[in-house]
Amino acid sequence: MTVELGFYGAAGTVTGSCFRLATPAGAFLIDCGMFQGTKTVKELNYQGFPFDPAALEFVLLTHAHIDHAGLLPKLVAAGFKGPIYATTATCDLLQFVLPDSANVQASEVERLNRRRRQRGQEPVTPIYSAEDADHTLDRLRPVDYDAWIEPGAGVSARFWNAGHMLGSASVELAVEEAGTTGGDRTRLLFSGDIGPGHKLFHPDPAAPSGIDHLICESTYGARDRVRLDVAERREVLRDEVQTAIDRGGNLLIPAFAVERTQEILVDLAALFVSGALKSIPVFLDSPLAARATAVFAKHAHELENMPRGVDPFTLRNLKITETVEQSKAIGRIRGGAIIMAGSGMCDAGRIRHHLKAHLWRSDCTVLLTGFQAVGTMGRLLQEGRKVVRIHGEETAVAARIRTLDGYSGHADSAELIDWVTGRLPVGGTIFLVHGEDDARSAMVERLGAAGLAIDRISCPELDSVVDLAGPREAPRAPPAPPAVPHPRLPKEAMGREDWHNDYAQLAIDIHDALDRLADERARNALLRRLRRALSER
Repeated sequence: MTVELGFYGAAGTVTGSCFRLATPAGAFLIDCGMFQGTKTVKELNYQGFPFDPAALEFVLLTHAHIDHAGLLPKLVAAGFKGPIYATTATCDLLQFVLPDSANVQASEVERLNRRRRQRGQEPVTPIYSAEDADHTLDRLRPVDYDAWIEPGAGVSARFWNAGHMLGSASVELAVEEAGTTGGDRTRLLFSGDIGPGHKLFHPDPAAPSGIDHLICESTYGARDRVRLDVAERREVLRDEVQTAIDRGGNLLIPAFAVERTQEILVDLAALFVSGALKSIPVFLDSPLAARATAVFAKHAHELENMPRGVDPFTLRNLKITETVEQSKAIGRIRGGAIIMAGSGMCDAGRIRHHLKAHLWRSDCTVLLTGFQAVGTMGRLLQEGRKVVRIHGEETAVAARIRTLDGYSGHADSAELIDWVTGRLPVGGTIFLVHGEDDARSAMVERLGAAGLAIDRISCPELDSVVDLAGPREAPRAPPAPPAVPHPRLPKEAMGREDWHNDYAQLAIDIHDALDRLADERARNALLRRLRRALSER
């Protein structure tokens, strides 16, 4: 064996980032993230790992977002006893991110089990507990940017600022192959999530060139955004806020608690202080976002473009809610306020209660500010669904749904191509991960148009494994396509809506069809046809 790379997440989908490297000296992970999206994909979070957690020596973590770090407590609960290396800011954020994840799971599972008991079904348990999260925090080991560490025998690692969020990193590795001691090493670079150029708070992404293999994200591989500087983005935000308030209702902003929330708060503060917006109540209804904001304040000296003369996180009109009772009180406000609540894809958290209370109101506006994975509530709203199911009940969508791309934490297609070409030469293979298939396919074409050899670009499937060749003086052929010995999900289940989405829409369609029929006789006739179809299955 030389060096073996396994793709156990973020392959054909944007979430669940998890890569396993097996070397002659042992095995370790880069990231261990939670899957998000359809219920079929999220069920992977409840399954066992396709490797032995107890046999892993360490974990290298790119950043604190839940789709990269969210299954670390499950890994620890399953027997992992090694250190978890991450930047200092990432370690600080995880002090709140992981316990909050455990609490959200407990709340969601409690609600689910109430419905399961009513149906006579067995209860389910959370993916992990608050105690598991606490044990994980004990394993964190902070590292500095730009400094080589030796986390294990025959492995050197260096963290580079990825410009995606506070503490985010690309991870460079130098790994000894079998039969070599202190000689040639295989050099790999894991991009993590790459930030856009000129992002608020952070410098442009940095990383080395001249590597053997590149594992690169492709979230927006098929999409170019309109480039906005900070002033232009604030103008767009001002217009969105003003239009929403003028309609008489509330502005709901599903909040990505870490980084996105803080960026929006900074921009709102600038607009309020300058007089571009009149002072209106801003409710931050996310305990995690509130705690993450405190971490941002602690690391303010590391952040760029912070406003002068005002603390954006302590504005008089900013109200931070902690308790459930305070959150419920916000629900009684019918207009004139900005309500920010997690989660950013509307998949869990307090935002679902606010959506249930306001989506049916035509004076309400929902502003989406980040990527919405396939099958999530955010994606359904973005695609124009007129009725959605929240907590098992149908809710009409009369609210105005808006998307503001200017807050994306990911590089767009052109920026990704520039970042990849800046890493050249790559002697082996470029593996495209952390993207849906259409994004990866588009990125392959664009990389080819930029002069890269398409046969050296791979789009691995979930649970695929590849042996990597070591460094050579001359350019080498790419390794064989990754093998997929035992996939947990078929390729066609990734990156698209599942039967749960179809069922929810069918239930809505049946309800609408029954409502449109003229009388009870016609409704009974339709129900008989449906029952006949079920009996013929």
